[in-house]
Amino acid sequence: MDTVSGATVLRFERRFKHPVAKVWRAITDPAEMAHWFPATVETELKVGAPMTFVFPGTAPIDGARDGEILELDPPKVYAFRWNHDILRFELVPDGDGCVLHFTQTLGGGDLGRLAAGRNAAGWDHCLGALGARLDDRLDEPFTDWLSAMRHYLDVFGLAEGTRVDTAEGAELHFGLDLVWKPIEEAWQVLAERGPKPTRAEAPRLLEHDGEPGLVRWELFADPDFGTRVELTHVLPAEYADAELAAWPARLEDLFTAVHADR
Repeated sequence: MDTVSGATVLRFERRFKHPVAKVWRAITDPAEMAHWFPATVETELKVGAPMTFVFPGTAPIDGARDGEILELDPPKVYAFRWNHDILRFELVPDGDGCVLHFTQTLGGGDLGRLAAGRNAAGWDHCLGALGARLDDRLDEPFTDWLSAMRHYLDVFGLAEGTRVDTAEGAELHFGLDLVWKPIEEAWQVLAERGPKPTRAEAPRLLEHDGEPGLVRWELFADPDFGTRVELTHVLPAEYADAELAAWPARLEDLFTAVHADR
């Protein structure tokens, strides 16, 4: 993961022992994409063509998403907008096969960055399914989604926070992507895990003593970016560095608790 012109970019590279033409068809033909891409794709293969992405009925995302083909240079480059994101596939011949360079530029600023872990884990699985399709073998079920997400939370530092010094002490700020977990369920887990609240406005806000200071949790459900929680810890300055270092592990544990049924 890196940042380009202020946007978060995920980069993947996979080598396939198949000719470019075969892989090109697998990544551009909607009928072939149905075997590995997370949504059904409807489009006409030409630059500027509109795209529609429809998720299966079992997916936690409601409705369809739109897009547009931005680049089409057969059999080398295929790029398109998917809702707020830009996906780009580039094939480079390599001996008896080829290398796929795939990037996802995440839209939405900080909200997109928060979702980088879920996207990286998802693409790992999807690209594995693409490889299985090319090899004409069965794709292995994605059974360890939670561990994959926690891995990327750690690798990308997505649970790390920021410190702001104030006249009264310090404030620590964190954000955590809860994927598409219903906000009411996330609220319930949060309310059951924490100390007795001093203020509660279900399912949006929860405050409790921070020992030291005050901890405020705010939950949000966004139709494009999913569910997230934002944490503010107001505390004396002398405790700020220790708490800044301690919160990421607590947030990763919260993520696990919220998704314990996965």
